[in-house]
Amino acid sequence: MTIKQISLCIGMMFLLLHTVFAQSEDERKNRAVYNRIEFLINTQQADSIYALAAPSFQEAISKEAFVSTSTKLFSLGKIENSTLEKYSAGVALYRVSFASAEMGLSLAIDSTMKYTGLMFQPIDAKQGPKKETVIAQVETKNPLDFFVDSLARSYAEQQNAQSLAIAVIHKNKLNKFFYGETAKGNNTLPDGNTLYEIGSVTKTITASLLADLVNKGSISLDDTITRFLPDSVAMNPALQKITFKTLANHTSGLPRLADNADKVAKFNPADPYAVYDRKALFSFLKHVKPLRAPEEEFEYSNVGYGLLGELISIISKKPYMQLLKEQMLVPLEMSNTTDKIDLKNKNIAKPYNKNGEEVPHWNFQALVGAGGLKSSLDDLLRYTIAQLTFPETDIQRAMHLTKQFTYFIPPNTDIGLAWRMNMIDDQIYFHHTGATGGYNSFVGFVPDEKAVVIMLANSELSVGDIGKKLLEKVLTTK
Repeated sequence: MTIKQISLCIGMMFLLLHTVFAQSEDERKNRAVYNRIEFLINTQQADSIYALAAPSFQEAISKEAFVSTSTKLFSLGKIENSTLEKYSAGVALYRVSFASAEMGLSLAIDSTMKYTGLMFQPIDAKQGPKKETVIAQVETKNPLDFFVDSLARSYAEQQNAQSLAIAVIHKNKLNKFFYGETAKGNNTLPDGNTLYEIGSVTKTITASLLADLVNKGSISLDDTITRFLPDSVAMNPALQKITFKTLANHTSGLPRLADNADKVAKFNPADPYAVYDRKALFSFLKHVKPLRAPEEEFEYSNVGYGLLGELISIISKKPYMQLLKEQMLVPLEMSNTTDKIDLKNKNIAKPYNKNGEEVPHWNFQALVGAGGLKSSLDDLLRYTIAQLTFPETDIQRAMHLTKQFTYFIPPNTDIGLAWRMNMIDDQIYFHHTGATGGYNSFVGFVPDEKAVVIMLANSELSVGDIGKKLLEKVLTTK
């Protein structure tokens, strides 16, 4: 189903609810209800979203119809950004940026903090205010460099963008581009060693650790995961057919997030994974009912990759970070990459949300394999260059396995183990994005052309689209 079809379906379902909007409520209360809905969308809890509706809403649409349509909405991915566009006559319009689309959400609530109106609809692209000047360190020698600079400045000049670090390898030549400030007002550009949270780019690294275990004969990609789970967890029949491959290519049927993610003690939405440990993860798995059968459909799952990281640790009998250091970080000399922020390190880009406000760093326990790593431009260059070389070492052979086809995602994307694969001019390029509360990242490369694009930003504003556009430009530049 296309985005237009989804929006039409949702819009038709909710259109009649405009006539039953309750009396005006202030923006703060409306935002509080929206924040709850956003969390429930991101954790794919349709039943809980429906429970927040006023009786007038529930009379207009059945729970079954709501859940069915919500499933289509979930296919757009996680909500990455949201801003209030306007508030008038008791109705707020939010600009909501999903992983794969941007839509408008009209929301009205009553005096009991229940929503009486909820409608998703298409929304025009937004061009925000621009900064007058952005400090930069750029050397432009050819048309491609000018293209990179133009594209990068379009991002860096956004009012709430912060710093941006870019590396491009084309025709065996490396160029780096640096923009903005690592912290507001410090007048300090990033450099190759500046540390950023890389979010879900971590998944490609976790996939490499998995592939190494496969290459060494410790497991097979088609092994069921229940072989390595405690009996109390493995007893759940819904887990029996989930394999390592289906975890690694997001076809396990597990949801994006666990439904107990916000129920653990000391949960903090500003640092949402900090206290989610193996005990909480296994508690979720004991009772989980996957959204669908394994290999039936692609369903991006952070909890699935967090579980994969924990299984890798169980099988290797080593903590995730110890194994990562031994198998990848030390051999590739990725000395900056870590799962912990050392606040004594002065070369850290501070995290900022979409409104330009400084936010906390994200910390991880059981879900570190899904998005917990922090890295630098130079470390990720070492990582991607290793992806381009003929596989001779253990880690290079593992990386080679992660790039093998495992599943097709309509309309035109293949997936290996974590990596997305697309084609242009008969050339395959690999890519992955990452995002946390205050950072964005993009890593892409083209093995046949020995080309690389890396983008790191300390802002919630996404770099995914411009990263992919830049990689395609590199690929088509002769």
